[in-house]
Amino acid sequence: MTHTRELRVRIGSFTSAGGRGITTAAVDGHTGELTVLGHTDVLADPSYLAAAPDGSVVYAVSEGERGLAMAFRPDPRGLVPLGAPVETGGAGPTHLAVAGRLLLTAHYTSGGIGALPLGPDGAPHAPAAVLAHHGSGPDPDRQRGPHAHQVLPDPSGRWVLAVDLGTDSVRVCAAPAPDGAAPVPHGETALRPGSGPRHLAFHPAGGLLYVLHELRPQLTVCRWDGEAGEVRPAREVPAPAEGATGAVRAYPSAVAVSPDGRFLWAAVRGTDTIAAYSLADPAAPALAGTVACGGRWPRDLVLDPSGRRLYAANERSGDVTWFDVDPATGVPRRAGSVPVPAATCVLFA
Repeated sequence: MTHTRELRVRIGSFTSAGGRGITTAAVDGHTGELTVLGHTDVLADPSYLAAAPDGSVVYAVSEGERGLAMAFRPDPRGLVPLGAPVETGGAGPTHLAVAGRLLLTAHYTSGGIGALPLGPDGAPHAPAAVLAHHGSGPDPDRQRGPHAHQVLPDPSGRWVLAVDLGTDSVRVCAAPAPDGAAPVPHGETALRPGSGPRHLAFHPAGGLLYVLHELRPQLTVCRWDGEAGEVRPAREVPAPAEGATGAVRAYPSAVAVSPDGRFLWAAVRGTDTIAAYSLADPAAPALAGTVACGGRWPRDLVLDPSGRRLYAANERSGDVTWFDVDPATGVPRRAGSVPVPAATCVLFA
């Protein structure tokens, strides 16, 4: 049996900004403290990571003009490459997820999602099947075209959802077949124009999902019909923007929901904060408190497997900071940090 003291995290980074590729760290199960064990720098700009459901393979995207994905075998002190990188079929991939025997990627720069078949060993194989997005939004600087920022399967595995910052929408596709065919469009839900939806998270009880927006500090609560594959916006909740001025904007980045469904957290760049919400009524998140993220530009925010701690990847200050979560209120309290240059993503695997 694996004990809590043997937990590992993998931390992605921008090598083009001084990052060390993928950092492996040990997690102290009692304190949450991270101890860096090593780095894997064979892939440029591994900005986002995902793992196979059983944890046997770790995947990374290379966020470049020529998008790449690569698989690794976890090792106690690092990661061992599992084959060479393969092209994702799009530019600027920012997110990836495993859906059955496929690796899904979201392409921010070219706009769209891709699917790579996975071999028996878990490694992805080209060619990728790509579904291009079309459309734009009202922001002339950020929404001249589609910018898929996240792709993930729904809890049932029947559907794939893609969040598009450029078109202010969430798209639903039928889960593609494992032969590597492109996802089949099923529906598209429009959200507030100019809001720039970035990431979403499902409530563990089902029936609800939460969309966090980058260009407008807000959270949209949506009804999720897993039978029909439909997203229906129900409520908009402001994300805290205290400290934002004409020169400093609030750019929400990542959303996380506790395994018991009681709390939700959102990271906000620019103001460099973490907002904690009570989900006593899951359809009406209520702000419980806001704390400093422990650094600058929190790009990612994840819970540990126990749901008792939060970890923030602070890209511009170059660190990962961890927080103890108050079990009564959900408000995080800073507990420590470790230097990780240009940190972008934290994965427990």
